[in-house]
Amino acid sequence: MSQKILEKSSSSIAHANLNNVDDMGKHFSYDRYVQELVWFDHGKINAAYNAVTKNAYSARRNKVALYYESDEGLKEKYTFQEVEERSNQIAHYLKKMGVEKGDRVFIFLPRVPELYFSFIAALKLGAVAGTMFSAFGPQALFDRLDQSDAHVLITNKELSQRLDSVRRKLPHLQHVLLTDGNFGAHYQNESKDFTCARTNEDDDAFMLYTSGTTGKPKGVVHGHRAIVHQYLTAKWVLDLKEDDVYWCTADPGWVTGIAYEILGTWANGASTVVTAARFDPADWYRIIQEYKVNVWYSAPTAVRMLAAQSDTLHSKYNLSSLRHLASVGEPLNPEIIHWSKRAYGLPFHDNYFQTETGGIMIANYPSLPIKPGSMGKPFPGIKVHIVDPEGNALPPNSIGRLTFEPNWPSLMKKLWRRPHKYDSYFMKMCPSRKKLYVTGDLAYIDEDGYVWFVGRDDDVIKTAGERVGPFEVESALVAHPDVVEAGVIGKPDELRGQIIKAFVVLQEGVWGNEKKKEEISQFVKKNLAGHAYPREIEFVDKLPKTRSGKIMRRILKAQEMGLPIGDTSTLEEY
Repeated sequence: MSQKILEKSSSSIAHANLNNVDDMGKHFSYDRYVQELVWFDHGKINAAYNAVTKNAYSARRNKVALYYESDEGLKEKYTFQEVEERSNQIAHYLKKMGVEKGDRVFIFLPRVPELYFSFIAALKLGAVAGTMFSAFGPQALFDRLDQSDAHVLITNKELSQRLDSVRRKLPHLQHVLLTDGNFGAHYQNESKDFTCARTNEDDDAFMLYTSGTTGKPKGVVHGHRAIVHQYLTAKWVLDLKEDDVYWCTADPGWVTGIAYEILGTWANGASTVVTAARFDPADWYRIIQEYKVNVWYSAPTAVRMLAAQSDTLHSKYNLSSLRHLASVGEPLNPEIIHWSKRAYGLPFHDNYFQTETGGIMIANYPSLPIKPGSMGKPFPGIKVHIVDPEGNALPPNSIGRLTFEPNWPSLMKKLWRRPHKYDSYFMKMCPSRKKLYVTGDLAYIDEDGYVWFVGRDDDVIKTAGERVGPFEVESALVAHPDVVEAGVIGKPDELRGQIIKAFVVLQEGVWGNEKKKEEISQFVKKNLAGHAYPREIEFVDKLPKTRSGKIMRRILKAQEMGLPIGDTSTLEEY
């Protein structure tokens, strides 16, 4: 990995919400910042109140909270006061339907305003909001609605048809409410005033289902206290300010869409842009120009796709409003960071977290010099340990298990009805017996305290006795001018134990033949290492990815080996 540092200008440091992450980390305590949020008597807090209601009863009431564009070009905007009133009306309607504290209310909608109103409404009631990708099919819907015993599903007429074949097997699902049916027509007749539930900080607030390598998706549950970490990370990592127009391209079916499109964003008073349209580079640049977006948060896949376009496309648009760019979902390749700096005058800042952590854990901050390819440094207060399988701490530059001391507010509370699986996320550190949360990822920390992602615990390739991280090889591959994307796996080999096999998406118009394979292979061998190059390359039209942009290497490996590919409900069309 490149150790070259992209230095920050003094002006970017001076205007950042967090000027020095190292100094803050020395004396950080959440207790010093919790009062920036609204708490009720007896230590109670409601995440929806802090995201919306507090703004609706302040000078921000008439500030636009949500800019929305449909896939057909319809444009709408809603102030904090209007989001407050719409969510209050939905909360009243749900209450009439018998929804009580702790009941699961699931939302199966494309990115439309009702998704955001309904999510906030469920939290105001003290119910548990669950979000699902609009691309889910019947089996994915059934797995989630059945395992969660969801009481209510909010969807639309078109998407509800996918429920038809499994509805009879969901006895707990009492109501299916259609936003373009009676529900959509009637909830607006409800009162615009609603008393938000005074929930305990540990009460269930929202849940998301995440897939593993085996078995059914697991329901990750977060409490209302998660907003403490989401608020601070949005403020310090994404550098959100109350006069910002902010665009997070994630879907709320993914944790990023909840933490950094709804809760953390609105808790900081920023306006959020939502579009239902599919990815289109020209349209994305138009959105930034038209809404004067200041902070842009996206996925590495999208950034790589933008980089694959004409180098002159972005120059046709006025992107001068942009102040800060960030990315999450898959580590950013160094070449893409350098491209972003050339194209926009700003680098994308990689950061790291998981559905289970509920918020950003490691980041490249606006004021922190970037080491391209690194995830950055831990968020203040987050204690990172790189350990071996027995829990022994490893020295700098040693690859091991990435773990965190479980001391931050947005750590998952539980896995819904899977306590033993939940317990498997934790281990004891040796010799202190300190409890650690285990991410399942491998990483190392360099001598400057920067954390470097290597791969999933089961993704690391051992070839001829050498450990090779797939991300490092993928970064080298996409640095080739003809390569758009790449996914790398270890393929069993009698001589070397494993060889590196790469699945490569080429630039449009580039012919994929044996000569091109050899050229790319030698390019990696020359630029990375003599042992860390792909001995096999397969050209593909696209890679299997989650809708959050993560390349699903386990699917590539399963297909290569002729093995079952496991749960694919979070897989984008492939």
